[in-house]
Amino acid sequence: MQPAVSRRFLRASFMALSLLSLSACSMFSSSDTRYDPVELTQYEAEVAAAVRWSAPIGSGGGYGFAPAVVGEAVFAATPNAVAKVDLASGRVLWRATPDLTLSAGAGSDGNTTAVAASDGTVIAFDSAGAEKWRARATSAVMIPPAVGHDVVVVRSTDYRIQAFDAETGEPRWEVQRPGPALALKTSMQMLITEGLVISGLPNGRLIAINAMNGAVQWEAPVSISRGATDLERINDVVGAPQVVGPLLCGVTYQGRMTCFDITQGGRPAWDIPFSSHTGMTHDDRHAYAATQRDVVQAVSLMNGEQVWSQNALRNRRLATPAVVPAAVAVGDFEGYVHFLARSDGRLLGRLNVGGGAVLSPLVGTAAGVLVQTGNGNLVLVGVN
Repeated sequence: MQPAVSRRFLRASFMALSLLSLSACSMFSSSDTRYDPVELTQYEAEVAAAVRWSAPIGSGGGYGFAPAVVGEAVFAATPNAVAKVDLASGRVLWRATPDLTLSAGAGSDGNTTAVAASDGTVIAFDSAGAEKWRARATSAVMIPPAVGHDVVVVRSTDYRIQAFDAETGEPRWEVQRPGPALALKTSMQMLITEGLVISGLPNGRLIAINAMNGAVQWEAPVSISRGATDLERINDVVGAPQVVGPLLCGVTYQGRMTCFDITQGGRPAWDIPFSSHTGMTHDDRHAYAATQRDVVQAVSLMNGEQVWSQNALRNRRLATPAVVPAAVAVGDFEGYVHFLARSDGRLLGRLNVGGGAVLSPLVGTAAGVLVQTGNGNLVLVGVN
């Protein structure tokens, strides 16, 4: 990493950790309880949640790690390992332990699985878990690689999106955009769909890039940064872009939630004021996200109108939510997974999966919700 980029990233990491640890932040007095996590309330559970299986991947975790489901398999990584796990049983099908400390992963299309190391090295594995190649990004990679359409794509801390050939690791293309002075360190993901790489950017924009040749096909702001200071202008697109029918949606920190209509040239279909530090998910009717104060909200995909709001988990540092057949699931800083009704947001049940804070995005499947714990386990939680 170049020294200037390193200083910028270190400043960003420091500020992000301050932002995302509000209860301990020095800018608030010790008697200020507005940012303290609420105590869990007692209620009559309406669903029974239970661990269906738990698989050890490696040690540790972080915002750069997220499970990827491909068919009947799950690919996951920790700072010291990457593995393929059978979704039905939790059996580890293969595990690799690179000689570098990993910072992001895993991305996979089932044939190629990619992770990134803290020095910017991108490592690809074949379908049997054998290392295929190594390549070097221009700076550190802190969000999971995206794999598909014969490329492995990474976004580095110098705001450069780079593609490597999935078979050889040779550079294919790169796109760079200017970045702000500060950026969040939180859950972010890219998406490859319909031949396009879709990524959020720290300047509040979404970008769609041709996966084959790197040509930018579309770019638009989810929100525009405002404020007098670098801190006030932080406006990152957080979580993963969401594609549902004709809509492409994103949400930013200190900004907005916006859905663009792909059939209308990518024009905004609707947008609402919103600030999230982890991102959003959706079903066929609603978008779900937690605010920066961890108030979980559902909004209509039709027009952005709020459907419900649930503040019983306020300031519990919620991870990116997931939709499962019975509920919306969120994980918190104590290792609890909470299930909320998709219809009205009421609390349905909860389960502590252990392993400390849940930082990685939850992943919904037909069998339950996948949770990557802070201590490096992958857990499938089922609900009745």
